[in-house]
Parts: sequence; structure tokens; C-alpha cells
Amino acid sequence: MKDLIVLTGPTAVGKTELSLDLAKSIDGEIISADSMQIYKDMDIGTAKATNKERKIVNHYFIDIIDPDEDYSVSRFQKDADKAIKKIKEKGKIPMLVGGTHLYIKAVLEGFMLPDIKPDFKLRKKLEKMAEYKGTEEVHAILAKKDPESAEKLHPNDIRRVIRAIEIFEQTGKTKSQFKKEQEERPPRYTAYKFALIRSRENLYQRINKRVDMMMDNGLLEEVKFLINNYNLSDTARQALGYKEIISYLEAKISLEEAVEQIKKRSRHFAKRQLTWLRKEEGLIVFDIENEDRDIILEEMIAIIKGEKDYEKQCKKRKQIDY
Repeated sequence: MKDLIVLTGPTAVGKTELSLDLAKSIDGEIISADSMQIYKDMDIGTAKATNKERKIVNHYFIDIIDPDEDYSVSRFQKDADKAIKKIKEKGKIPMLVGGTHLYIKAVLEGFMLPDIKPDFKLRKKLEKMAEYKGTEEVHAILAKKDPESAEKLHPNDIRRVIRAIEIFEQTGKTKSQFKKEQEERPPRYTAYKFALIRSRENLYQRINKRVDMMMDNGLLEEVKFLINNYNLSDTARQALGYKEIISYLEAKISLEEAVEQIKKRSRHFAKRQLTWLRKEEGLIVFDIENEDRDIILEEMIAIIKGEKDYEKQCKKRKQIDY
């Protein structure tokens, strides 16, 4: 028996429902691996498990901080370690469920980057440089300090470019060096890793429908409440759905444009998640669009109980085209 179970997949694929059924079947408890569900009062836009669902299966890391606070990957790793220990002490099985792959990797493999505090003065300076001189100017600074990271990052990906510079300035080591050190470390936990996928067309339809439902369920009113009651952190302000509605409330775009931007940005996010899944090793992939969900559930349970060989299923399932 491995240490824990991972259930991941792109946004809107159907993780929540299946994770609840799996948890009930194996006596598991769920650790949410979603970087936005940690925030209180950000409910509609983050598609959290409902209170009713959380009563059926115990969940961790939903509604744990206010939207005016920041929360780091390294903090999640430490908190998840405590939750895993707590769940095991109860005699239950920890399940890491969500689509924030950096959170999942931090728990399984260790946090790649050092836990350094943000250098807001440096960030502001580099952001102004990007604004007045162009992103290429900031990218050139990174190229001198960390050529390997600069080669991988587009100049327009200014947030990550600045972060890579910040890491070097504070530690004297490149982001690439930290990554190499991480790859040499053994895994922190062993895990059964499952992923759910759908065809792009079906997934994008579900995303569009979900956004429409969020608007019908009161996303606009939720964002108004957040703005009136919190000094939102940068992370909360950038969250999918919230950033676009804030732009509408600031009269920068129309409501129709905001909704379309949420859908577009959500589809791009799903695309990046799928790219990560293709690169991930030791992953058993289930096509939830074309396979019966009850059979998927049965197969997951059989693998966890050792009735089916995990390694063989990894090789077989990795061949699914997505």
C-alpha cells in the first residue's frame, strides 16, 4: 500500500464527484490541492465542494485563509504533511485531489524553490522597467543571471521572469540549480496517481457551461462582496473569474467581455494542465468521457487494494491519446 492517492486532471473534468465516491469506498479523506479554494468567501468562482459534500467526506484546505492573505507553495507542503499524518493516525487514507500541479509536486517531490519572502521593491522596479522599456529589457537581465531559465521563459511571461531574477538576487543560485537539486532527491511520499481526462471539445464545452452557471449562481455579487469586505491579495485578484469581474466593476471591460475572457482564460488553463499531465511519470489516465465512471471507480479501487498491478496499468493507461 502506497502512502497516499492523487486524483488530478484539468479544470471542469469531473474530479469532485469521483473523488467523493472514491473516498467513501476506501475510507479516505480529501486534501484539496487547489490554490484558490484555500480562500474564504471565494466559493462560486473556485467551484468548491459544497458544505453537504464536505460533511460526507472530510476535506482539508478549503476556506482556511482570508482573501487578503498570501499563501505559499512551501506553506501548503508543510500543512499537507501535517494533514497526511493526521489522516493516517485516524486509520484512513489520505487523498490529494485537485488541479494545482505545483501543490501536488511540492507534496510528492519537495518544493523546488527556496522559501524566500517577496522582494516587493525589486518587483516594482522590474515591473516599471517592463512597462517603460519593454519586457525584453527585463528578460535580458535574467539571461545574464540565469541563462537556462531565460531560454525557457518568454519575455512576456513577466511574472515568472521577475520571480527567477528575485530568486537569484536573494540566494545567489539560479532557479535551474534548485530544480536540478530537487530532481536528485528521492520522493517524499509514494502515491497511486490517477488523472481524469476528456476530449478538448467536450472539456471546453463543460468549461463554458460552468462559467455560465457561475454567473447564474451569483459570481458578480460574490466579487462585489469581496471587494467591499477585503483588501484582496494579488493572488486572489488574479484568480480565474475574479480578475475579469474586477475589470468589469472597474469599468475597463463590459460584462459580456468579462464572461468571454473567463471562458478563454479557463480553456488556456486547462490546456496547460493537460500539457503537465502528458509529462508526468507514473500516472494512470482515465478517459471519463468515454469510459463508464463506475468501472473507472472499480478499477481505481482494485489498483489501490493491489488486485491490479499499478506499474502495468501505468504503461497501459499512458497510451491514451489526450
